[in-house]
Amino acid sequence: MAQPYIITVILNTNRCNDTLEALASLKLNTYENHRIIVLDNASTDGSVQAISAEFPEVRIIELEKNLGYAGNNNVGIKVALAEGADWVLVLNEDTILAQECLSKLSEAGQGDPQIGILGPMVYHHNEPDVIQSAGGKLGHNWQTWHIAQNEKDQGQLSQPHTVDWISGCALLVRRQVIEQVGMLDERFFYYFEETEWCMRARERGWVIMHVPQAKLWHKGVQRDYHPSPNVTYYATRNRFLMLAKHKAPIRVWIATLLLTMGTLTSWSIKPKWQSMHEHRDAMWQGTLDYLRHRWGMRSV
Repeated sequence: MAQPYIITVILNTNRCNDTLEALASLKLNTYENHRIIVLDNASTDGSVQAISAEFPEVRIIELEKNLGYAGNNNVGIKVALAEGADWVLVLNEDTILAQECLSKLSEAGQGDPQIGILGPMVYHHNEPDVIQSAGGKLGHNWQTWHIAQNEKDQGQLSQPHTVDWISGCALLVRRQVIEQVGMLDERFFYYFEETEWCMRARERGWVIMHVPQAKLWHKGVQRDYHPSPNVTYYATRNRFLMLAKHKAPIRVWIATLLLTMGTLTSWSIKPKWQSMHEHRDAMWQGTLDYLRHRWGMRSV
């Protein structure tokens, strides 16, 4: 049986060294029927020249407009589909893949035609045996969390297992899923777009699968990660957007609104949270922008 054709899409914004390391790890992968597209988001650090020189086989698309994680990656996804990809791997530039990563993902995907999206075991780059994400879950009130986050890998997850969503640093998506449910929703710009994509796929009957045998190390989110106010803004606005788009039950809306208002109150009046005033303002703006239907990049 011929190997499915995988095209990897990597978005780079002034992360030349990280992107080169990611490409080097992809080049070492044992999977053969594979091609790479790098989307460069107006980098000024010499990324295009360096990538072209070191990896001339990689196609580089220089983006004309910044449409965020969702919109920018959609440019590459469209090209990948036009070039006949059976699967599209949406991959962060700050990742390092084990040599068998693509092969293990592909093997799992061939086992069941209803498997639509696959993800690897993601480890912290600075703690190589500590899990960052073993797939994601969506709770009773649609709260999200990463399975086994910050646990040392001791073989507690040894077999592929179904999940609700996959970490956005590495998603392998079947062509038919994209054709059926569409691409990433560009309104999100950044944050929650991968969760919402997986939700759309699950609603159409596709299985989301995490594959522990496929291993990857992600630099971007360390154990002591402290998100910026921008993350607070997008997380707030886009959570509301996700709830509205997927017609969340009233209990979910009530729980989300109570949590949001409680957090805003604490960050406003409690002295110990004075350092969170920028996050408070970002949360207010995210809430108001949801109500105003202001999508895309945050205006400051």
